Amino acid sequence: MILVKDIADGMHVRGEYLVNSLIQGVSNAGKKYLTIVLQDKTGTIDGKKWEIEDGDLEVFAPRHVVYVEGEANLFKNTLQLKILSGTEVPASSVNLDNFVAPAPVAKDVLVKKLDGYLASLKDGELKTLVTAIIAKYRDRFLDWPAAVRNHHAFRSGVLYHSLSMADLAEQVAKLYPTLDRDMLISGCLLHDLGKCIELSGPVATEYTLEGKLLGHINIMADIIREEATALGIKGETPDLLEHMILAHHGKPDFGSPVLPLTREAMALSMIDDFDAKMNMLDKALEGTKPGNWTERIFAFDNRSFYKPKRS
Repeated sequence: MILVKDIADGMHVRGEYLVNSLIQGVSNAGKKYLTIVLQDKTGTIDGKKWEIEDGDLEVFAPRHVVYVEGEANLFKNTLQLKILSGTEVPASSVNLDNFVAPAPVAKDVLVKKLDGYLASLKDGELKTLVTAIIAKYRDRFLDWPAAVRNHHAFRSGVLYHSLSMADLAEQVAKLYPTLDRDMLISGCLLHDLGKCIELSGPVATEYTLEGKLLGHINIMADIIREEATALGIKGETPDLLEHMILAHHGKPDFGSPVLPLTREAMALSMIDDFDAKMNMLDKALEGTKPGNWTERIFAFDNRSFYKPKRS
């Protein structure tokens, strides 16, 4: 099997790949074709099937693993695959670890760190509330990606991102002791947990109906309020935590219904933005040779970034 990262222009490709998405199109000549995004644990590649055969829509359905034969070629400086044929691989013989990118850190290490942060909370109400919420969604929290394709779009992405933020917050709280450390850490752990409902899961990730209609910010704010009510926790603690979630994207243009209005909410927003953007830059620069520029990155106002030769 040829890994996606090893596919090169002119290569004849044979191998098993996960179908990430399928779109039907019509050419200028009125002929139907399929656009199929294929993936393995090393990345994704766009594919085109110009000759549609009976059963192709069923074979190339999203989340299916398909044995593909095709030809790799460059089109407008972007590598794509001309798909010649495909056969669905029986689910019983599929190891999804081969097709879904893992977090950079082993899952058991992440779980240990998560439990360490929960145990470190000294505020009784925060510890009770945050621990109860994470316990309820723990299985998803440990596995879910943080995005469909932008930052931390890999298995355990939400957990990895949240813990990276908690590590940053720990140091920020030491530098600025006026910050409520427990509140800030709690916000880091919970801020994106709503993505465990907003997104479908680590395999061929897409937005759920609830995710499209409500979004992870509103979903998470509701969860905090419901759990606080169930636990009998009232007053500032749940209100401040809920405000952090509602404000963590920084401004309405980025999806936050309110602006950050506490020190902790402001710090959380900046830490979230920093960690997300560093991850996106790392991803873009990973495939860029020293002395060259990345492709334009939408999240950075379509700027390209230079990779120094000394890096």
